[in-house]
Formats: sequence, structure tokens, C-alpha cells
Amino acid sequence: MDSVLHTRGRFGPRTLLITAAALPLTGWTVHALALHRKLAATRKDPLTGLMRRDAYTVRACRLLARHGDAAAVVMVDADQFKEINDRLGHAAGDTVLASIAARLTAWAGPRAAVGRLGGDEFAVVLELPTARRALRLGQLVRMLHTPVALGDGRTVDVAASVGAATPDAVGSYDLSALQRAADAALYDGKHSGRAVLATTAHAAVPSVNGRRAGRMGTAVWGRAA
Repeated sequence: MDSVLHTRGRFGPRTLLITAAALPLTGWTVHALALHRKLAATRKDPLTGLMRRDAYTVRACRLLARHGDAAAVVMVDADQFKEINDRLGHAAGDTVLASIAARLTAWAGPRAAVGRLGGDEFAVVLELPTARRALRLGQLVRMLHTPVALGDGRTVDVAASVGAATPDAVGSYDLSALQRAADAALYDGKHSGRAVLATTAHAAVPSVNGRRAGRMGTAVWGRAA
């Protein structure tokens, strides 16, 4: 009896009321955290951990507005990726994609927007001042041409094509226009082992659904813009 009275003395009606009120809040907190994790998962590509297109687009537009002419949009395509899948298997292809994503993230830094737009196509928006553009893009090409170690101990030679577009060179601050120009520049430098910086001529290349006309997947959809 004394112990019961002692317990009641320590936990009075007010304490019990607060505790009871906190229980639903705790439940909502757990629910909110689970919802946050679920939403975060939908924003990221499960294979590479990069942002998916929608999340990337939101962050990329913010960075373009913030950095203006000092911003750059960089498009990256893995070279001969289908051959890697066919010759070494899809697990090896997944390792190559994850490695490209890790290298892009390391190169761009934490303040950039790095996204996987689909398949072996990636995009980056970051601050890239004029004086450092050639140096930094050359560094990226070298990183992307480093062989990838597979889980079974083998290594595979990889390469990627890189195109970049900047507002001052293209004459636009629109993300879609810059991506189209960067994609056209990438195509000009395909398999060349160098990054190509877009000009106004690349911005004028016909496009279908926001991608360079003639690129795989654009032949039957929409019409040239």
C-alpha cells in the first residue's frame, strides 16, 4: 500500500494527463517519420541514390536562379552501355551505373543538383565559373573514363560522353533549353573522350519532347520543336 501511495505521489494527476496526451503525439511522430522516409524514397533513384527527374528539376531550377551566368548544366551518357549489359550481364551494368552516379556526385559536390533522368542518362546543375569550366569538365571526363571494379573481382573499361551548356553561351536561363543544348553538344562529342560546351548553334538543334531529335526514344513521339 505504501508503495502505491509513493507512486501516486511521484506521478500526480497532472503528470498522468501529460503522459496520456503525449501518447497520440508519439504515434503521429512515428507516422510522420515513416511518411517522410517514404517521400524521400520516391525522390531518389533506388539504384544510384541520385535524385529522380522531378526532384532534380526543382533543385536545378533553384540553382539556375541563384547562380545565373555562373551556373552550368551538364549532361552525361554512358558509352556502349548496352554492350556492357549484353556481354557482362545486368548486374555489371547496374554496378557501372552506380559507379557513374558516385563519380558525378563526388565531382559536383554537395551543393549541386545531380539526377538520373533515365537509363544511362544523367544530368548535373552546379556553379561553374567561366575560368574553371574547361579544367573542371576535363576532370569529369577523366573520372568517368576510369575502369569500374565489379563485385566478382573483374574490372570493366567504361567511358561516358559529356555535354555542357551555360546561360551566357546559350542565351537562356531555362532549364529545358539548357538541357537540350547540352544534349546536342554531348552528341557532337560522342565517343571523342572530351566534353563539349554548347553554343547558340546547339540551342537551335530541333528537339522532340525536350530531347535532341534523332536521339533514341524520340523518333515516334511528338514533333520537332
